[in-house]
Amino acid sequence: MSIENLKAIVVDALEDIKAQDITELDIRTKSSIADYMYVVSGTSNRHLQAIVNNISVKAKAAGFEHIGREGDPGSEWVLIDYGDVIVHVMLPETRAYYDLERLWQGPGPGQSKAE
Repeated sequence: MSIENLKAIVVDALEDIKAQDITELDIRTKSSIADYMYVVSGTSNRHLQAIVNNISVKAKAAGFEHIGREGDPGSEWVLIDYGDVIVHVMLPETRAYYDLERLWQGPGPGQSKAE
């Protein structure tokens, strides 16, 4: 299975359960922890759990197992780590506070802001 297959499964699962503000970040030149990161919002803690469960079920059915999952039921932020793809599912207030998009869209190693 390829990373492109995993990305398609993740996006399908997100759209299927009505995740909001889906953002894909290509972090290949910024970090070795993963190639892609998704940052998405849910409308409530219950919606966050539904999003995470849908991703897990669809990915597992396609042969992808997560290597880590952080965030308890009822938390405002859940992370699912598939190695090459990391998914952050947050409530809008938590997402705005941590602003991962701004953090990860900055310059990569050895790059200045002007590049």
